[in-house]
Amino acid sequence: MNAMVYHKYGSPDVLQLNEVEKPTPRDDEVLVSVQVASVNSWDWDLVRGKPFLARLGALSKPKHKILGADIAGKIEEVGRNVKQLKPGDEVFGDISGCSWGGFAEYVCAREKALALKSDSMTFEEAAATPQAAALALQGLRDKGQIQPGQSVIINGAGGGVGTFAIQIAKSFGAEVTGVDSTGKLDLMRSIGADQVIDYTVEDFTKNGQCYDLILDVAASRSIFDYKRSLTSQGIYVMVGYSTLLLYQMLFFGPWISMTGSRKTGLLLYKPSTNDLDIMKEFFEAGKVVPVIDRRYPLRELPEAVQYLGEGHAKGKVIITM
Repeated sequence: MNAMVYHKYGSPDVLQLNEVEKPTPRDDEVLVSVQVASVNSWDWDLVRGKPFLARLGALSKPKHKILGADIAGKIEEVGRNVKQLKPGDEVFGDISGCSWGGFAEYVCAREKALALKSDSMTFEEAAATPQAAALALQGLRDKGQIQPGQSVIINGAGGGVGTFAIQIAKSFGAEVTGVDSTGKLDLMRSIGADQVIDYTVEDFTKNGQCYDLILDVAASRSIFDYKRSLTSQGIYVMVGYSTLLLYQMLFFGPWISMTGSRKTGLLLYKPSTNDLDIMKEFFEAGKVVPVIDRRYPLRELPEAVQYLGEGHAKGKVIITM
């Protein structure tokens, strides 16, 4: 089978299309014929081995030779202990918790990592959903404790996670402000943002506005800037990553939460098939539609990863097999 393989850290050019052996599922796994995969920021980080946390457990060379977490495809074979899925089922999921390997024509994954795809979803829509949608949902619902009528601002709202976050926050009945670059303002409006802010023109942490919930995908300001933009009972949730902000969250976040009514939280994401089922319900109800910016064939994965890593993507970038 064809797969995108890499053996050293570097620019996306280290990704090479190779012929590799088709995998065989273990007893608790299924073999998926991948129809579509999607690119996430983790792929950008893991290819480059940057920031340093991307190399945990694999300092000198990559641990996973084939990247790709989000997949959608058809089950071709099942292990003997698989109970819920069968050959021919159309599934989607985030396999980063058990295997990786989605940038290939076939991948083995544990049954618990996959959910049945909605009949009304295309494979492209399904592959675009798992990780980005779950990050947005867990950040808003679990860490952010979102409530109807709240004012919510999403920093980095025009990318993969952000476009889901706008729609999910609106489905919870929040008033939503999206922050991103000039070229993404119309997109944010089109999917439900009540207000939009161009960060190249205006710093939302300095305009005097306060919000009940800040969902931070871009991680582009200091924790003290975000604190200034919270209401008295507001919550800040860090979803995106920067080394400086992570250290601030670890050292100052608990102090901010303990010394006042404002709260800060760092999302520790966990893939969840329950969340996939919730996103299917949102999709079928017309509350959430995956935003797909570009489509690349598998052989052009390096270009796709570079495009995403440079911050240009409006929504999701997907890979077709």
